Amino acid sequence: MTAVSPPAGSPSTPSPSLPPERDSRRRAAGVAAMVGSGLSNQTGAAIGSLAFPVLGPVGVVAVRQYVAALVLLAVGRPRPWSFTRRQWGPVLLLAVVFGTMNLSLYTAIDRIGLGLAVTLEFLGPLTLALASARRRVDACCAVIAAAGAVTLMRPQPSTDYLGMGLGLLAAVCWAAYILLNRTVGRRLPGAQGSAAAAVVSALVFLPVGVALVLRQPPTASAVGCAVVAGVLSSAVPYLADLLTLRHVPPAAFGLFMSVNPVLAALVGWIGLGQGLGLVDWTAVTAVVLANALSILAPGRR
Repeated sequence: MTAVSPPAGSPSTPSPSLPPERDSRRRAAGVAAMVGSGLSNQTGAAIGSLAFPVLGPVGVVAVRQYVAALVLLAVGRPRPWSFTRRQWGPVLLLAVVFGTMNLSLYTAIDRIGLGLAVTLEFLGPLTLALASARRRVDACCAVIAAAGAVTLMRPQPSTDYLGMGLGLLAAVCWAAYILLNRTVGRRLPGAQGSAAAAVVSALVFLPVGVALVLRQPPTASAVGCAVVAGVLSSAVPYLADLLTLRHVPPAAFGLFMSVNPVLAALVGWIGLGQGLGLVDWTAVTAVVLANALSILAPGRR
């Protein structure tokens, strides 16, 4: 679940000098990348959940952190020996938040299902966006999102409050992840900071992987599912988002990001048999609608 910002100084919209046909092709490529990124992310989480019976959420997250570290290490090429204390501070915090975000999300998926877990996690960036706004429509959007969240967490005989709480913890971590990434991006060039944070997070999870192997050697299929989850939920979305932000305006990118809870619910329903009731679908739609209204309403900066 990684959101990427456009590189400083790079255009986020196609150049006006481009011919209309080429402009349309670039936008179509951007839309295709967004669709692929969203589906890849949620499909990866669903495939990763298949390894829960053998590895548990902690083991799957450990493998995902390893894959993310390898990908970002290749892309960012960090030089940690040159980092100052002022640069290391947010990098280490980002590493903690990165690991906690994925661990809480995957544990929530294990307890309450993919669709509800991702919807609750999405409240993090949505709250962050609404908190920085000063328009009446944003206040209305906040009410809609809050109503959707309360509906999802309504008391029922089968309600898993720990799973709900972990989903909200993932939301808090995602909001912190966005803020820390901005700080790291200002203090370190390129993707060096994010890459270093991913490597530190992977090193923290290294003892977890060793302990799992020593306690009970995992099956090849379980490890394969975890690796596929890391590729589909870390590598593919990261690279796809870099492509997308070069061809699609940021507002359109943010609007599509809000569809992720719906994609998660559909993937969970089709791939894992995790069906949602009408009330839950309504709540998920309310959260998505709140973000869409906030982005599409006139006057947004």
